[in-house]
Amino acid sequence: MGKRKSFMLLGVAVAIALVTSFLIYRMLPKQTNANAATVQTQPVAVALTDLGWGKVLAKEEMKTLPYPKDYVPPGSFSDPNELVGRVLLYPVKASEPIFESRLAPRTIKTGGVAAVISAKKRAVAVKVDKIIGVAGFISAGNRVDVLVTLASGKISAPVTKTVLENVLVLAVGPDLEKKGKEPSPTDVITLEVTPEEAEKLALAATEGKLQMALRNYNDSEDVVTKGITVPTLLASYGSESPQRTAQTTATKKVPSGSASAKASAPRERPAPTVVEMVKGTKVTEVKFERSE
Repeated sequence: MGKRKSFMLLGVAVAIALVTSFLIYRMLPKQTNANAATVQTQPVAVALTDLGWGKVLAKEEMKTLPYPKDYVPPGSFSDPNELVGRVLLYPVKASEPIFESRLAPRTIKTGGVAAVISAKKRAVAVKVDKIIGVAGFISAGNRVDVLVTLASGKISAPVTKTVLENVLVLAVGPDLEKKGKEPSPTDVITLEVTPEEAEKLALAATEGKLQMALRNYNDSEDVVTKGITVPTLLASYGSESPQRTAQTTATKKVPSGSASAKASAPRERPAPTVVEMVKGTKVTEVKFERSE
């Protein structure tokens, strides 16, 4: 009798659990749909593909995505038609909202380098070696240091010196954005500089050979360098540098009146002995060096 009662209680518990699970399963989709119906969305204009700076926006380059109305980003647009003809000042990734803060003023209708130059800055294009190296990996938006090498004849001796640091690259070749992932050779790079830096860059490009040193995105520190000459370059990994050799020589000098100076001074050689040799009417002089 006790066992039968236990089985009955177990059966009732299983039945209650099954009924409860069934009711929860039926009610859950309805509640989810109800919550979804209460969330209101709003279209936001986003980029269809990656767009570079200086780009004049066209309608086919944009689309809309639904955003929760309470979470629409400030400064965004709901209608792509409002953005047609506007110029991008900063790159925009695919599916990223296009903000007013990333656009040039409405009065600017022409894209290109002129649209993205900062206030009080200038764009200067310089010619570099057309090689696949650092130049192949430099793209618009990178920052570089500018080095110039002046050959013998321009100055007393050849020298390489960093003349500009942390300079923004506006364009590589004719493009404001890098096309493709593979490095490609280029011989013209456009840099954003101040008027004073533009003068330095123009003189360096005229008188010497330019080289670009690519910087890390997070590295903005300026480093003061002395430049490098041929003797310093050749002594870079020598036993002693020219400066150290000069210092060592200076430390070895001793006062002229000291005992060590007298000991190290060269001794005077004794005067030679002159002997006249007579052969008939001919007289000759023979010198004999005396040993110390």
